[in-house]
Amino acid sequence: MPTIKDVSDIQDVRHIEERPKDLYSLNSQSASQAPVGIDAEVAEFFATLAPDASKGKPFVIDDATNRRLRWMVHKRVLVVMVVTYFCQTLDKGTMSFASIMGITTDTHLVGQEYAWLTTCARITSHKVYIAILVWEFPTNRLIQRLPIGKYLAFSISAWGAVLACSAACTSFTGLVIVRTLLGIFECVCQPAFVFLSTMWYTRDEQALVIGSFYSMNGFQQCVGGLIAYGIAHIHHGKLKDWQILFTLLGCITFVWGIFVAWWLPDSPMRAKCFSPEDRILMAERVRRNETGIQNREFKMYQAVEALKDPIVWAVTLISFTNGLPTGGLGAFSNLIITAFGYTQLQTYLLAIAQGAIIMVALFSGAYLSRRYGQKLVLAFIYTLPNIAGTIVFLCVPTTSETKVGLLIAFYCTQVFGAVAVLNLAVMSGNVAGRTKQVIASSLVFIAWATGNAAGPQGAANDAPRYVKAFIVHIIIYGIQLTVIVFLRLHLIRRNQSKRQARALQETGASGEDVNEHLDHARAFEDLTDRENPDFRYVY
Repeated sequence: MPTIKDVSDIQDVRHIEERPKDLYSLNSQSASQAPVGIDAEVAEFFATLAPDASKGKPFVIDDATNRRLRWMVHKRVLVVMVVTYFCQTLDKGTMSFASIMGITTDTHLVGQEYAWLTTCARITSHKVYIAILVWEFPTNRLIQRLPIGKYLAFSISAWGAVLACSAACTSFTGLVIVRTLLGIFECVCQPAFVFLSTMWYTRDEQALVIGSFYSMNGFQQCVGGLIAYGIAHIHHGKLKDWQILFTLLGCITFVWGIFVAWWLPDSPMRAKCFSPEDRILMAERVRRNETGIQNREFKMYQAVEALKDPIVWAVTLISFTNGLPTGGLGAFSNLIITAFGYTQLQTYLLAIAQGAIIMVALFSGAYLSRRYGQKLVLAFIYTLPNIAGTIVFLCVPTTSETKVGLLIAFYCTQVFGAVAVLNLAVMSGNVAGRTKQVIASSLVFIAWATGNAAGPQGAANDAPRYVKAFIVHIIIYGIQLTVIVFLRLHLIRRNQSKRQARALQETGASGEDVNEHLDHARAFEDLTDRENPDFRYVY
């Protein structure tokens, strides 16, 4: 296997051999001898494909090779994330557009029944529903336990079939059933994508990766608006406009799930689409993450640590405060714009501009995060436009003279997606130990589900200005800013404590300081961030 120069300082497998004798070497023992802390498949992978490591031959990755490996992963993993999330967010668009295509009349919805449909099962940038509150932990556990590519593919095809069946519904009861099933199958996506990002990408890449699939929230607005605009011009068809939307998108999603089952590798260990040499290098590429590759065992001590960790609860609370405004604005966005005095067809076209703004916010947040390494500072900054837009809603009356300004204020509230991306990147980069990640991910997405479920309810009986809902949003944003400040200070203190424990000088560095010279020898031992002395927090 070739020896390659390293720009990223990714440690070679030789360091594993140099650890103290009481620690396990992935290459010096067989998989059957692996201790409890190491996944047997990971141990066998290194023992089988990297026998030269025990002879002192290094796996060092230069910049050109790192870029080549990253693009190989992009084609197999990131493409699946992006397209899948696009299909998922189009579901949000179908329900939102269906609200002004006549679904409420055709299915005889009254009172808060439309709001309950969005609460029961809709996913958008972060839309989850009541069914997901029950299913979120089981699906995270299944992601840990099952081959992730196959489980994700099954879920995609299943929700595609359910979405197509929505076109056959004629009552509130039928819609509740299919939307609840939709929420159950769709809730696998975001935790699966976060897990895939930790498995295949370095910590400094994860925000951009998460931002890439999250940007489909904005792209969906653009494409969904055009699709709805085109379907609105179909006259005298056998199907209603909203039925055409559900059927078309459901069938496309079903076929995509079948493709994912063939295209997406479950892990570097099982990625037969890559050469053995590249698979080893891909695993070594993420060594410095200190979050491992996989571990299927559920470790109770890690679950307890997660429930006691302020970091986990902070990212959970941010997920809730980001989800509640998202839920209300996402479910009623087209109704809000229509209330400004725009026609139905104008509303479809204005959704394109809304989508472009969301994409700009997501990509700029992810890009600036990677460039400057200040995720929480950026999360604080990206919360401010939402506050400004909400204040305008509360203070400016709706008239023909103010509708353009109100529309701009509404667009300001669409920046929230950047905070969601940065919060997920903070979680994926600062929680180690696979079981601890399962608990943290479950709590984050349950909080997100709770916020999104509550959001439409707060706005349901407050049309057309939604004043009470926007007052709640202001309070929520204030809580979010407070938690962001607390979390950043707490992570700084955690890093200082770890450096003090190793008799190193305290610094304000986010992550590993260049003068620490950590060998990352225990990166694949499934240690939590608190028990791994080489782990450094990023903020």
